[in-house]
Amino acid sequence: MIQKIVPNLWFDDQALAAANFYTSVFKSSKIVNVMHYGKASSEVSGKVEGSVMAVEFEIEGQRFVALNGGSEFKFNESISFIVNCENQEEIDMYWRSLTEGGQESVCGWLKDKFGVSWQIVPTVIDELLSDPDPERAERVMRKFLEMKKIDINSLIDA
Repeated sequence: MIQKIVPNLWFDDQALAAANFYTSVFKSSKIVNVMHYGKASSEVSGKVEGSVMAVEFEIEGQRFVALNGGSEFKFNESISFIVNCENQEEIDMYWRSLTEGGQESVCGWLKDKFGVSWQIVPTVIDELLSDPDPERAERVMRKFLEMKKIDINSLIDA
């Protein structure tokens, strides 16, 4: 079945390296297809005929396409991928893997080594931030805003 909406990630020439990296980080993932520039597409794009044009890959059942489109466009924080984590072990693993060669930010946000933004968050965050006790919810928010990598126990203790 074809997925209705597929995120397309534009890289200069790192599509295959990025797809290999992402499929190594997430357990349930795979490379689905690798497409190469043919004569016509290489003439239009200026890319070398036979080089990787695009890589279709899947992470946790979500399809993505990584395109080697050139250096015209760069990633920024206006688009990010949220990784919902059930426990601290998951948060720690994804944070460690995705920040390697990348950059930490606040509130569970990071940029990986390719410049793609991710949010590594616990599934319990919505419950904690919408606590019926507004003072507790405010304490959780203040603690959350102080963090880079999220520490679930610190949020619960707030």
